Amino acid sequence: MSSYTNPYVVSTVSDSPEAVRAEFIRKTYGHLAGAIALFITLEWFFISLGWGKHALTVLETSRYSWLIVLGGFMAISWLAERWATNGSSKTMQYAGLGLYTAAEAVIFLPLITLTVSMTGDASLLIQAGLITGAMVLGISAIALTTKKDFSFLGGILKIGSFVMLGLIFASFIFPISLGLWFSGAMVVFASGAILYNTSNLLHRYDPDQYVAAALSLFASIALLFWYVLQILMRLKRN
Repeated sequence: MSSYTNPYVVSTVSDSPEAVRAEFIRKTYGHLAGAIALFITLEWFFISLGWGKHALTVLETSRYSWLIVLGGFMAISWLAERWATNGSSKTMQYAGLGLYTAAEAVIFLPLITLTVSMTGDASLLIQAGLITGAMVLGISAIALTTKKDFSFLGGILKIGSFVMLGLIFASFIFPISLGLWFSGAMVVFASGAILYNTSNLLHRYDPDQYVAAALSLFASIALLFWYVLQILMRLKRN
């Protein structure tokens, strides 16, 4: 079958000149850094207002409270991603990234509050951040230096996400404990998602979609940080 290139479709970053690729990557990671800074700022602000303890109290009212929160987060994530991929409006793209970052700060609030109250300081948070950062640097180096297309991971990650969500939902309905093994599996899953999304920087997005690219990376990094922190908390308890 002969290949056909639609002349009306904007070329991806991989088809662009070297200078355009470098500029796209710089903008993507610049926006990623901004999202992480906003996340940290919002988390500090929420905790300083005492909202973390209120969040824990609300979650303790019912075993289904966290399930409701998770459902709301998934809906907001879907909306934020649609805004961020809006090619006709930069304002909507930034609104999508900001909305998603705020949603991550809210859903992380109970976990971070619990971590700080358990250790009495932010030591576990710092450890989890350093481990996550080191893993992200290593994975990103593999994806960007080899320039290999890791799009084949997409199908595997999609199946894995359904299995993950199924186990999480089942744990709220049945007496299933998702212990250390699940957190370890999720660290592997999140690492694969970072590798996949980093590879997609060049093979999926056009040069103007750096905001959407930053959102996808931020989502994967936040997932990795969540489960690295979970593992450290479990080890601390033991």
